[in-house]
Amino acid sequence: MASPSHRRPRPNWRAAIVPAAVVAAVALTAALLMALRPDGKPTAGHTSTRPAAGAKSSPTPKPPTSPPPQKQKPSTKPTPTATRTPQPRTPAAKTRPSTTRPAPQPASAEAPLAGRIRPNTTHEGVATFYDTGNGDGACLYGPTDDVMTAAMNTTDYETSKACGAYVEVRAASGASITVRITNECPSPCAPGQLDLSAQAFAKLATPSTGQIPITWTLLSPTTSDKIAIRYKTGSSPYWCGIQAVGHRNPLARLEVRDGTTWRQLPRTEYNYFLSEQGSGCGGDIRLTDIYGETLTVGGLAIRPDALQRTAVQFAAH
Repeated sequence: MASPSHRRPRPNWRAAIVPAAVVAAVALTAALLMALRPDGKPTAGHTSTRPAAGAKSSPTPKPPTSPPPQKQKPSTKPTPTATRTPQPRTPAAKTRPSTTRPAPQPASAEAPLAGRIRPNTTHEGVATFYDTGNGDGACLYGPTDDVMTAAMNTTDYETSKACGAYVEVRAASGASITVRITNECPSPCAPGQLDLSAQAFAKLATPSTGQIPITWTLLSPTTSDKIAIRYKTGSSPYWCGIQAVGHRNPLARLEVRDGTTWRQLPRTEYNYFLSEQGSGCGGDIRLTDIYGETLTVGGLAIRPDALQRTAVQFAAH
């Protein structure tokens, strides 16, 4: 047996095989990458082909293209609805009465201060009736035994300008009555309509009829009564409400003496003229009817709820 020092070294095959495998793997990888590129050119953009595996997630850029059409569809729906909604908000039916009914209201030399109710004007409408109770109404004249009264529709009531007016009501049958306006008939009472006391309606038609066509005109009746003045509950030198009762003709203005001048007071829908700051409360009062006649009343103390008679009355027309 030869000594170990004389043995020939065995060739190391493993050391040779590993480098060869590495080289082959690199070559194979390069070949695959070259084959995957459309142009087959291994340029610098070659590194971007690795994320190309992400090209399988190409559906991710596609979804952004699909949502826009979906967003546009609902955005077009509100547009038609926006154009439809304003249309129902312009009810032409409500504007017709205000444009056609006031037509017979031109200024009159006979009654320059008249509102809707004026002399020598015939109003057309219907008559209904209601239970007047103790006779008091929106005009706040207080309880009364007078049964020949009526409530005026809101349009012709005209913020209590109709209060105290005497009107002649005529039915198609030819029957007629005279009533005094003491109340307001709210909607659905139409312009021209009068809601009579049950007693007044019965003089025109059988109550079972319920409603009849009528015409009515303003009167300036004969009367021996004088006008009365009433201060409202709570009136004082610092605030007061003043009311005129029993005037022959519709009242157009109520003024109070404020120092050396006359101050016109605003009229409420409940038929009182108010002095919010107390100006003129307890002083002289000047009344003006729709014909322009003025009457001055003085020397009346502030006595809330008391009906104080005067010595004046408007002239008949």
